[in-house]
Formats: sequence, C-alpha cells, structure tokens
Amino acid sequence: MASRKQLLVRSFLTFLVLLSAGILGFNRQFYTEALDDAFFALALASVVILHQRIRPSWLDAALTGAGTVALGVVDFHFLHYPPKIMAWFSFLGLSSLAILALRSIWNQDRRRLFYTCIPAAAFVISDYFASNMLEWTARAHPKTLDLYLLSFDGSLRAQLAFGAGQLYARFPTLHISALIAYIGLAIPITTILAGRLVRFKEGAFAAMLAFLITGPAGILFYNLFPACGPHNMFGPNFPFHPFPIADLQRLLLEPAAFQGPRNAMPSLHLAWTLLAWWYSRGLSWAERFIAFGFLAMTAFATLGTGEHWFVDLVVAFPFALLMYALCAYQLSWRDPRRMAAILAGLGTTLAWLVTLRYGAKLFWASPIVPWVLSAATIAFAYIGQAKLDRTTDAREMTSAARGRVSWFRFDSAVARPE
Repeated sequence: MASRKQLLVRSFLTFLVLLSAGILGFNRQFYTEALDDAFFALALASVVILHQRIRPSWLDAALTGAGTVALGVVDFHFLHYPPKIMAWFSFLGLSSLAILALRSIWNQDRRRLFYTCIPAAAFVISDYFASNMLEWTARAHPKTLDLYLLSFDGSLRAQLAFGAGQLYARFPTLHISALIAYIGLAIPITTILAGRLVRFKEGAFAAMLAFLITGPAGILFYNLFPACGPHNMFGPNFPFHPFPIADLQRLLLEPAAFQGPRNAMPSLHLAWTLLAWWYSRGLSWAERFIAFGFLAMTAFATLGTGEHWFVDLVVAFPFALLMYALCAYQLSWRDPRRMAAILAGLGTTLAWLVTLRYGAKLFWASPIVPWVLSAATIAFAYIGQAKLDRTTDAREMTSAARGRVSWFRFDSAVARPE
C-alpha cells in the first residue's frame, strides 16, 4: 500500500502531466511552430510505437484515441486553429506520451515505463529544438562550402544527387515512399529502441544514448563544414539542370552564400537509420526489415530531395561509427578496441572534411580515386562496427559466465551440510 505522502506526490505529478499536455496542446504558438509540422508530428506520433510495444493495452489505445479527439475538438472547434492533417498525428503522440507518463507514475512496473517515457520525451524535445540550432548555425555561417561538395560529386563523373532527383521527379510512387521514409525518421528509431527495451531491457541504453547524442554531435560538424545541399544551391534548376561535369574541374572553389539550413555534412538522417540498422541485430526479422527498409529509402531520399550531396552520405558512415563506439558503455573507456573505434570514426570523419576543403585536386586525379575512397570508407565503418560488436558480445558472455559461476558457488555453499 502506498503511503499518504506517496499518494500526494503521485497526485501532484499527475496534475503536472495533465497541465503540461493541456498547455502544449492548446497553445497557439506551439501549434503553428510544431504541432502542424510534418517532421515534428511524426516524431511525436512515434511515441505510440514505444507505448504499445512496451505496454500493449486496448485500454491505453482507447484512452490515446480519446485524448486525440479531445485535443482536436478543442483546437479546431473552440480555439479555431486552422485544421491540419499533421496536427492529428501530433495530438495522437501527445496523448500517448501523457498516458505513458501517467502509467509510469501509478503503475507497479514504474521502472520500465519510466525508462520508456524519458527517451520518448527526450526525442520529442530534441526534435523541437533542432530547428533553433539550425537557425543559429545559419546565422553563424552566412557562407557555405557547397562548391567543394559539388566538386567532389563531379569528380565521380556522375552527379548522383541530380540523377536521384530526376528519378524522384519522374516516378511519383517512388517519390512518395522515399519522402515518407525521410520524414518518418522517428519510426525506425522508436521501433528499434522499443524492440531492444523488450528484449534486452537495460541493454537498450546504448541505442537510446546513441540516438539522442547524434543530433547535438551533428550540429558541431555542421559548424565545422557548413553546407546546405544541391536543392538550396541550385534552386529551381535542381535536378534537371546540373552543372556540366566538364566545367567542374575548373570551378573556383570558395565559400559562397546560399539560402537554406546548414544541415548537409554529414547526413544525420542516414547516420540515424544506419544506427537503427546496426542496433537491430538480435531483434526479430520484422524489426530488422523495417530498419533496413528505412535505411535504403532514406539513402535515396536524401539525394532525391536535394538535401544532400553523395559525399554527405559517405561521411555519415564513419560519423555513425563514432556515435556507436562512444555509446558502447559495455566496454571500458580504456578498452583499446573501443578507443580504436572512436578514434577511427572521428579521424576518418575529420580527414574527409579536411580533404574536401583543401585537397579537391586529389579527387580529380582519376574517377577511381573518389570511388575507391568512398567504398573504402563505407567498408571501414562496417568492419569497425562489426569488430566492436564481437568485442561487446565476448565481454557480455564472459560477464554472464562469471555470474553463473558465482550463483553456482553460492548455491553450493547454501546446499552444503554443516
């Protein structure tokens, strides 16, 4: 039985949760800035995946639906906000998050629900503030380095972003499916995180941490190499009027002012879906299929939308390795294999940024050079991640074996007659 003090605390926390949900759901500024935004709405709605995966309940589903309808009725009928389809997704996610928080307050299994509620809220909060960080980066860097990235893509003798953009424009079905994958980034993240919470419990912490720190870490690299992608650089000329490859080698490379968010180098969308694919190891085939499907479609969508150059995707691989190694908490910081993966990911990422800025002539020596360097970087990241997984698995098996020996000795001591 809970004490009177515990009941008062839980009641007060319940009041705070409901008050917060009401403030966010009925605030006009928050509605126009976030709730009707497609990226934010799907990020918020993905909370339902975590909620129903960790605590599947028809009652919770019904309460979530009721909360969604209530928010919609108040906002559209009484407050007269402009009705937007994406706002319904936001209402759904906000209702689910509130119910999940209430369950973590009152349910006996509070610990697991608490560890579900906290990352869900953190993902939503980080997504909301991401636009502010991008605006700050744009103000801090009025000029971008897109000409250097254009030069590299041209050195491949195939401007892949423009090719993907043309396919994107000519095939509506491909366009829609890839765009959904791009906007619905939170879906593979929450799917894999929920799967790991169910199967590995505390073992999901590494994935949770990696997904959370990738955004802030990416902002740092956006400031090291500000770029806004071919769509913002070429405007209406993208994707059907690329710069002639024959002229790219003579292009004067210098920082230039272009409109658009400085969020191209490296591609965080690809890094996040790559992490989701890596962390899907050991989960069901359905969860792995979702992770790989989003990885493939995101790789295409990042190019097809013109948000990224091809080299942005290449550099996302060592950057993802860096995030993966930083969050491999099962290994000590002094473990040479973990430190090697951290240094490899960071060193390769920085090496690409430096070479792209100051070594453009290297890439134009032969088309073989940029292709081999790109393929080697991707393979290097995969090998580094696989080695780290083997090291982590070996450490966990050793710890488990020691635990079994300890329990065997304890049981033997207990069973030994006096």
